[in-house]
Amino acid sequence: MDAIKKLFRELMPAVEFCSLRLVDENHEELLVRQNVLQPLHSKRSRGAMLSVIHRGGYGYAATSDLSRSGLGAALRRACDWASQSAARGVTDFSTLPQSSAQGRYQGPSASGLGRRDLIALLQQESQACRIDARIVDWQAAIARTSSRQMLCNSAGADLEQSFDYLIPSLSVSAHHDGDTQTRSLGGQYNGFCQQGGSEILSAAGLYGAGARVASEALALLAAPNCPSGVMDLLLMPEQMMLQIHESIGHPLELDRILGDERNFAGTSFVTADMFGHFQYGSALLNVTHDPSRAEQFASYHWDDEGHPAEKTWLIRAGVLERPLGSALSAARSGLPGLANARACDWNRPPIDRMANLNIEAGSSTLQEMIAAVEYGVLMNTNVSWSIDDSRNKFQFGCEYGQLIKHGELQGWLKNPNYRGISDSFWRSLKMVGDATTCAVMGTPYCGKGEPAQVIRVGHAAPACLFEQVEVFGGDA
Repeated sequence: MDAIKKLFRELMPAVEFCSLRLVDENHEELLVRQNVLQPLHSKRSRGAMLSVIHRGGYGYAATSDLSRSGLGAALRRACDWASQSAARGVTDFSTLPQSSAQGRYQGPSASGLGRRDLIALLQQESQACRIDARIVDWQAAIARTSSRQMLCNSAGADLEQSFDYLIPSLSVSAHHDGDTQTRSLGGQYNGFCQQGGSEILSAAGLYGAGARVASEALALLAAPNCPSGVMDLLLMPEQMMLQIHESIGHPLELDRILGDERNFAGTSFVTADMFGHFQYGSALLNVTHDPSRAEQFASYHWDDEGHPAEKTWLIRAGVLERPLGSALSAARSGLPGLANARACDWNRPPIDRMANLNIEAGSSTLQEMIAAVEYGVLMNTNVSWSIDDSRNKFQFGCEYGQLIKHGELQGWLKNPNYRGISDSFWRSLKMVGDATTCAVMGTPYCGKGEPAQVIRVGHAAPACLFEQVEVFGGDA
């Protein structure tokens, strides 16, 4: 990296601002399906994005050719785009604040995880899944990524950050008499994703998961369908993860609010005049953007433009305070921003993104929340979702539910679903779980942008109880 940095300094053109952002990632996926080790999938991605601001215009160009000629050619393309966009953009890019921060950051390390040991673990859990002839498919996997990133610019910024990402997963499908049910470890879309090493495997419950998850899939086959009606709904963290993501995270992205994403990923029901007074949820709702929690999937010290990240309250006591907006969106809207300009790789420009979007813990135990329900359903682990393009009306399905009657948990339910409207749903929040009910989840697959970007996002949440929600099952 030092050699590339030196080349960039030598090639720096006579412009108002220029930067180089380099990403070097190694990724591999280990998968055992029905006790058979699948071919190893591995890839390396290494390249740099060169950005230029000059006379109010902005241009960028990416290259995997990190030689002097390759970086020079990318810089010339970026300069050309900056010249062509001058006086034609939505803002004067010359007025944007630029980072001059310097430093190094290393996230939680995954050192010591040997491939042979990981494969042995996956084989062990896979072999434990076939506990009954009705188990028809099963697989266990571990994906891991090592990412090293560097940012330097003409304002003096000199930053390096290193991250180790780990994603354990396991799923089992059972089938009988025309019905198929699937249970998984943290969801079928890799909800147990964090930064770090072997401690994540333990936290996710991978050790011993094979037989347990298989028995839960069989239990769902025998379970009745979730009832339909308006009732109390207790959501556990594996479902809260997606509820936060879709009905708080995306609506608060400031570029959506400004209309940038309308053609591709949709807009938002939130408008710029709502900040500071809009009652987004009940007084129990407290939401933070927190890139500083090291083990979470999207933790970092500086965003991809070099701005320092810190814990920021977006919703406090139910009132909407701040959007998820980068320095560019903040300048365009006049609203306060935060350090969330992020790109999925070296060949994409940073845009407004969630990082770790969390719900702060409350004061209720899980038992207290169950005891407060006269008739309702507990749901956990997302399996399906649908939400309109303004991130307002939604419908979500979970892998399993449990009936709650007279303050006590009853048997399992299959095919549980619920629907609502974002702000009225969050206003129905009537109890928030304490720290003992919290779990750290996330997703590697948050899609947005043109050209498309799929990025890592973290969500930590407690169990939450909502009142009078429309619930329905497989018979509805």
